[in-house]
Amino acid sequence: MTYFLQFLVFVIALLVAMTVHEASHALIAYYLGDPTAKIRGRLTLNPIAHLDPVGSLLFLITQRVGWGKPVPVNSMNFKNPVKDSALTSLAGPVSNFILAFVLAIPMKYLGAYLPDFVNLLLWTIFHVSIYLGIFNLLPFPPLDGSGILGLFIPKRFYPQYQNFLQNGVKYFIAIILIDVFIIDSIFKFSFLHYFMGFMHDWVSTVLLLGT
Repeated sequence: MTYFLQFLVFVIALLVAMTVHEASHALIAYYLGDPTAKIRGRLTLNPIAHLDPVGSLLFLITQRVGWGKPVPVNSMNFKNPVKDSALTSLAGPVSNFILAFVLAIPMKYLGAYLPDFVNLLLWTIFHVSIYLGIFNLLPFPPLDGSGILGLFIPKRFYPQYQNFLQNGVKYFIAIILIDVFIIDSIFKFSFLHYFMGFMHDWVSTVLLLGT
């Protein structure tokens, strides 16, 4: 199989996993009372609406880490802003793991009867979806883990937490670039790649055993 076809399969897998991820944020937010994402056209399975230039490019380069365009949420529309914001954040990674689990069933039981291209596409979506779900659980903005983190922050530290959400993105991106491109090129080791690889292997094993 040519490199171009493999790259095309990866791009399709990335679009599928990212679209499911971001649309799930919008769906849960709408269900919990916030129509902001729906009004702004994010409650859709159109992948173009969910692409983030930096996050998508990083995923294409590393094939392990990246993110979609953050879904707009107005927590003031929630009955319980802290809890519902965390549930909205959690919806993205959970949807990725559900997608991977659903795909694991035909891969495991029908893989021998499917065309090679279909098998490759299903496996690629499976792995990309797991990587996307794991990476977005990290507790740093703009990732979903930073929103989930709000559940565990005492009220007296909420101003500092909000400051972290607003200003932490640039530092997180800098850490990723240093780890993936500088440390890895010098020492041939990336902390992020090691962590992502370890967690991916564990989650994929659990999902496949669960089928």
